[in-house]
Amino acid sequence: MAETKTVRPNRTEETPAIDRAGDFWSRYNKPIIIAAVAIIVLLLGWLAYKKFVQEPNERKASEAIFKSEEYYRMDSLNLALNGDGMNQGFLRIIDRYGNTKAGNLAKFYAGASFLQLGNFEQAEKHLKDFSTDAEQVQARAYKLLGDAYAEQGKNDNALSSYKKAASEFEEDDQNASEYLFMAAYFAEKVANNKSEAIKLYRELKEKYPRTEKGFEAEKYLARLGEYKD
Repeated sequence: MAETKTVRPNRTEETPAIDRAGDFWSRYNKPIIIAAVAIIVLLLGWLAYKKFVQEPNERKASEAIFKSEEYYRMDSLNLALNGDGMNQGFLRIIDRYGNTKAGNLAKFYAGASFLQLGNFEQAEKHLKDFSTDAEQVQARAYKLLGDAYAEQGKNDNALSSYKKAASEFEEDDQNASEYLFMAAYFAEKVANNKSEAIKLYRELKEKYPRTEKGFEAEKYLARLGEYKD
């Protein structure tokens, strides 16, 4: 029977690596420990903030915005914005809970309210601050922001916002075609940018040929002398 030989590690090869590891730890153990503790403290702080600040604020904001939304639907815009003495309005909700989901939504409502009241600078301010992953709502916000810009004579910004509204949720044929038509019409009639208007009318006809605005695009292209079968 053959004798089994035990292979022993070469200590001369292992020792330098072990020595280097030990030397590294002896030199850098304090910074490593401090960094690890800092990360743990930050993590615990974030969890505490979420549990004891963010979540309660989300609940409070959601409760507070309910009455303001009701006033908005009733076209009682001043009450919607400023509250009624017992219930907070959109502006107070933004001020107190602006970082919450309901506070963010209050910015949209505030912008839309100011737009209807003719305060276009405030409408612009709040609509610019608003953002959402809900594409249909974001598209509407871009459209309203375009209106606020247009009312202030900020034509380039208005056209850009109308185009953003049209491209935000292209699957929504009805609204997207309306926004794209608005961009084309604005380019033609207000910005006096014929080439941009033609481009947008063509895009409208190609993307939404079965919509009301898609059919209208043919008429506008023909009037501009650019429509081709």
